Amino acid sequence: MNKYLLTVGLEIHAELKTRTKMFCNSKNDTNETRPNSNICPICMGYPGTLPVINKEAVKSVLRLGLAVGGEVADYTEFDRKNYFYPDIPKGYQISQYKYPLVTGGSLNDVALTRIHLEEDTARSLHGSNFQFPISNLQSSTNESISNENSLLDFNRAGVPLMELVTEPVIKTAEQAANFARELQLVLRYLDMSDANMEKGEMRVEVNVSVSRSDLKNSDSKVGPLGTKVEVKNLNSFKSVERAIKYEFERQSKLLTSGGEVVQETRGWDEGKGETFSQRVKEESHDYRYFPDPDLPKLFIKEVKEFGRGVLQKSLPELPHDKRSRYKKDFSIKDQDIEVYVRDEEWGKFFEEVAVTLEDHKLVKLASNYITSDLKTPISTEALVEVIVMISRGEISSRGAKDILKIIQDSPLDFARGKEVQKIAEEKSLLQVSDEEALKKIVTEVMAENVDVPIQFLVGQAMKKSKNRANPVMLQKLFLEMLDH
Repeated sequence: MNKYLLTVGLEIHAELKTRTKMFCNSKNDTNETRPNSNICPICMGYPGTLPVINKEAVKSVLRLGLAVGGEVADYTEFDRKNYFYPDIPKGYQISQYKYPLVTGGSLNDVALTRIHLEEDTARSLHGSNFQFPISNLQSSTNESISNENSLLDFNRAGVPLMELVTEPVIKTAEQAANFARELQLVLRYLDMSDANMEKGEMRVEVNVSVSRSDLKNSDSKVGPLGTKVEVKNLNSFKSVERAIKYEFERQSKLLTSGGEVVQETRGWDEGKGETFSQRVKEESHDYRYFPDPDLPKLFIKEVKEFGRGVLQKSLPELPHDKRSRYKKDFSIKDQDIEVYVRDEEWGKFFEEVAVTLEDHKLVKLASNYITSDLKTPISTEALVEVIVMISRGEISSRGAKDILKIIQDSPLDFARGKEVQKIAEEKSLLQVSDEEALKKIVTEVMAENVDVPIQFLVGQAMKKSKNRANPVMLQKLFLEMLDH
């Protein structure tokens, strides 16, 4: 039994893909490559400017709240979170503190604390990470900018940012990563965020605590949950797992040696595979939250578009519902279901094939070929014809694979089901099921092979027929002849 227990809570940020930013009309475009081009006096924090709440951003978070079974607020407000970093143009961030848009709910069997809205910060670019030419850029002192400098791109400043916080109930690194994957999927189903981690559209922060497994009360030195250490801005699911595992090992070793874990914020070094200290962890009072005086209070029920019924009707079939439906209606493997749930194109293709075939046995067979033999969807008609020909014994499993490869290599030439028969004939892939023809092969093989297993005989017969013989019929004929 392990001496220590791991407890993890997650804070996940996702940029919303609204047309404009959270509090101004500047364009929200994650693909913009020109630095500081989608900005205005409001998102740059100029004195005297007044922010305006983006209604679509609020609506997106409310829909997510319903999707995860959370409690949607009747009343909400925005607060100023005061801290100074170069990427915060105003010297504070507009966020939500006491009155989030959503409280509670659960996803992937993980309880949620809250979901709220805030504005994103600017993007900091350091040294070799510059994403645009710097040779012609000049600093305010007319000095050339080199790779030793840091630059700020304010295109991202003010972009609507959803923050979701889980309860500290996650017990393994794998569970944490799977939760993040499921959230990314839900965000995409709701069409509220592309949530591409490699582009920074979704960032995961993990709160890791390690405690003694034999300590049951809060009077201990470590406490029931241990000391919380935050690891910020993890940009891949693999990094989430690795960072949690590293922190568990680091904190466990520290406690074993008699040391104390310091509550702090740490970064993650992907190359070294380890965390590093950044700063002492702030508490909420350090940010001096107070309601933003420039923004109105929101009474959700008074806004027609925010009505529960209206929002509920706008929700699509969600991933967990689709999994349940596929299991119930088609009885296919969980691995296959996951492929269709995670890839909309494959899911649509499978359902078209399933509806056409109807028969559960054939649907299962089709799913096996889709997930193991197709690189891209082909015409529904073509795959259905392949499956039907297998079920009739007209082609073998090997023949079906060959036909599917030919269709994929030239999809425009084989767009209709009737062409499957043509391919099978031209490539000699039609299975021989004529009993008299097969009896001749069986007789020859038995004469050439004495006292060998029946499967060997079938194999030799398949070779002699150039894999065109029906193996089921061959086995039947061999058994009949051996009985005589």
